[in-house]
Amino acid sequence: MFVTLRDETGAPLNFVGMALGWDPAQRRRFGGRVQNIDLNAAALLFSGADIVDVVYHEQLSSRDGSVRHHGDSVTGEGTGDVEVITVDLTRMASQVTTVIFLVTSYGGQTFEQIDNAFCRLFDGASSTEIARYNLDRGEHTGFVMGRLFTADAEWHYEPIGAAIFAGHPVEAVTQVSQFLV
Repeated sequence: MFVTLRDETGAPLNFVGMALGWDPAQRRRFGGRVQNIDLNAAALLFSGADIVDVVYHEQLSSRDGSVRHHGDSVTGEGTGDVEVITVDLTRMASQVTTVIFLVTSYGGQTFEQIDNAFCRLFDGASSTEIARYNLDRGEHTGFVMGRLFTADAEWHYEPIGAAIFAGHPVEAVTQVSQFLV
């Protein structure tokens, strides 16, 4: 089931965003080193089944500038949205047919080791939340949030909500191919 990306007046959305948040690692009482929790928000851009671009903490913008990562957090410090990716649907390259949003654990921690992690999709103009996922604890190191896709000259969002094993967005590419239609 998918949602056509429209605002409250029925007009197509021009801007959407994906946000990620989590709690930093807790300090231990009796010493011991605490490894920072470094989750990453990423957007994989596809033309049909072929990957054409990736936006994440090491590549902050798509080639055409339509998708932007607004900064990497390596600890989760702060409240609310810690990492944000914005998408300008009016500037999206015409060959891009799908954008898959995902979260990976760059530090290698499984989601069972991470507190209060979430990701969400929102209307970039009004900040209205379109979808939200509380990232369930589990032995996985990645999460496929959902996909934007174009059909009949309109953009749509389809929730996926699938656990994967990936510490880096490139490791997720083959795992997300099943979600390309």
